[in-house]
Amino acid sequence: MRIKGYLMVMMAMFAMSSAALPAPTRNLSMVTGGATSQPIGHYDFCQLHRIECGADRNAGPAEMNGEKWALVRSVNSTVNSTISPMTDKEIYGKDEIWAYPTTAGDCEDFALLKRRILIQRGFEPANLLMTVVRKPDGEGHAVLTLRTAEGDFILDNLASSVKPWFDTAYSFVKRQSSYNAGRWVTIENGRDVLVGALK
Repeated sequence: MRIKGYLMVMMAMFAMSSAALPAPTRNLSMVTGGATSQPIGHYDFCQLHRIECGADRNAGPAEMNGEKWALVRSVNSTVNSTISPMTDKEIYGKDEIWAYPTTAGDCEDFALLKRRILIQRGFEPANLLMTVVRKPDGEGHAVLTLRTAEGDFILDNLASSVKPWFDTAYSFVKRQSSYNAGRWVTIENGRDVLVGALK
């Protein structure tokens, strides 16, 4: 009987302690892992734009305010509406060319242009990270991640709004390191995919 009573007390204590635990929450920021391969298109881009692919200042996530959020949303919307979506094959006659678009480009080109504009407007390069994701249909895609004190947000040529990363339908694979724009790190045990999605 004593053993049964002891077990009942232990079960009651466990139930009370587990009820006091907070419910699990989503990570506001991505959890990155170790170094991984750099997309071939980004490697070639870095050969042409070496100044944009070196070590970054060890900056903490961006502190945002209303003015900065308005700028980010404006850049996302403006680039999405002024650049026409076209594949690298259609533009250059071959796959995986990462470049700044002037009139047309594919997903990584949109992201590169947004990154460049926001850096020119005062954002730290360490907080604007090219990111490879997988769409729900399995196709590879590239977006721009904005690191903020409020979490990671996604600028996407397939979305008009800037969203927290966990509010997208994507599986996140890898992104630029915040310490070195020429290095890439995994995101939650992701794996390499080929980027190039238009829709």
